[in-house]
Amino acid sequence: MQTTSTKTAKTGAQGNPPDAAATPVWNWTKELVTYPQAVVAAHSVDDIVAVVRDRDKYPAPVRAHGSKHTTTACGEADGGTIVDIRAMDRILRIGGERVTAEAGAKYIDVAKELEKHNLQFFVNIELGNLSMGAAACTATKDASMPGEYGQVNSYCIGLKLVKASGDIVEITENDTEVLQAARSSYGMLGIVYEVTFKVKPLQAMKVKHEVFSVDAFARRLPELIGRGQSMMMYVFPFLNRIVVEFRSYVGEEAEVKKRLRASHFIWRLRNRSWKTVVPWLNHILEKYAPQLIRYHIVNAVNWIVQLMLTKLLVGENTIPTDQMIRYPAVSGASKYTFSIWAIAEDRYSEALLEYFRFAQEYYKTNHWRPNMLHVGYRILQDQSSLFSYTYDGDVLTIDPVSTGEPGWMDFLAAYNEFCSERGGWPLLNQTPGLTRGQVQKAFGDRLDRFAALRSRFDPDDRFLNGYFRELVT
Repeated sequence: MQTTSTKTAKTGAQGNPPDAAATPVWNWTKELVTYPQAVVAAHSVDDIVAVVRDRDKYPAPVRAHGSKHTTTACGEADGGTIVDIRAMDRILRIGGERVTAEAGAKYIDVAKELEKHNLQFFVNIELGNLSMGAAACTATKDASMPGEYGQVNSYCIGLKLVKASGDIVEITENDTEVLQAARSSYGMLGIVYEVTFKVKPLQAMKVKHEVFSVDAFARRLPELIGRGQSMMMYVFPFLNRIVVEFRSYVGEEAEVKKRLRASHFIWRLRNRSWKTVVPWLNHILEKYAPQLIRYHIVNAVNWIVQLMLTKLLVGENTIPTDQMIRYPAVSGASKYTFSIWAIAEDRYSEALLEYFRFAQEYYKTNHWRPNMLHVGYRILQDQSSLFSYTYDGDVLTIDPVSTGEPGWMDFLAAYNEFCSERGGWPLLNQTPGLTRGQVQKAFGDRLDRFAALRSRFDPDDRFLNGYFRELVT
């Protein structure tokens, strides 16, 4: 177990002046900083227990950190303690269509190991750097495959954590109510150190893209949903276009293995463009190009992206885990950030048309717009987690993406209000700038249900930070 502390700077993630001995810890994009008194590199559960029990040396709030790709201050630990769990990265067991791993293991590493056993996750998200602990207890998602959930945590069937007392607790499928809360606990019930996920046989996946005007998409949405395929959208509010990515499974990997050799190309092309080329270009344009020229180029690039999606990113047999991207440990000029709101499926067409008008009007008024395309996902109803944003029914999302230039947070304040007014649901780890009122409107009495359970696990708020104190208590 190792602790570090350094002299520090100005204010913490919640705006609190840090102590002189505090340690600045940034998220991956360096948008958010927090100032804990101690940062502990945990190599075993014993290290975690020692931190949690020693309240004098390791003050509250105690928060676990992995790759720090969150876009909100959910990892804030001003004046408290961060437990870095990245060294706890072992894959412990694979078998019986389940995998058990330590909380610091990367989702992409576990996925690639599963491939060797002809297995895969149910939800194969883009963010490969996601730690398994975060996968179990936060709201990360992808578009639902036919008949399946889209939230990663829905397939967590067991986890082990260290409670505020320092005792170890194992939560299983037999603890239905507790597991439902744990899947959306964001570390507020304790420090998760081991998780078990349900997995399934590896399958080949068919993918294709179709382009629509936003009016045609809104009009035809029930028909498109009726195709019974997974739907992920690339959304272009300033071109009035949407490209829909349709995905469906075509059979178990063993049946199509001989035809898979060339199938890796399309995801490598997509990942390279999304991970590096497009955000780097937009960063350079923001830094050097005048606004009028900058957005003309952005629009031209987005036309090219549409063409590439529809003409090049087509495959009859691809590997689902190839969608995952391994991002660098430290962000650079190609970093990007995003936000997410989910809108009820029966209100989505109208809300999307209104959002296009909102984004365009915001640009005219404020001379600022997100400088990357938006994305969106269709996700099926799911009550597996207490703060599920599909608790009440199927949803689609509107997810703006940006390189995070000045003006981003001001835009998000307006975007959050827009989505909340339309009855949307946010993600507490991936929707920056939320207000208490917006969270209460979205989750209602589920907040009270969670609070009752949290008081049993953490009666004196050992794991409760300022971010969650403001939003969910």
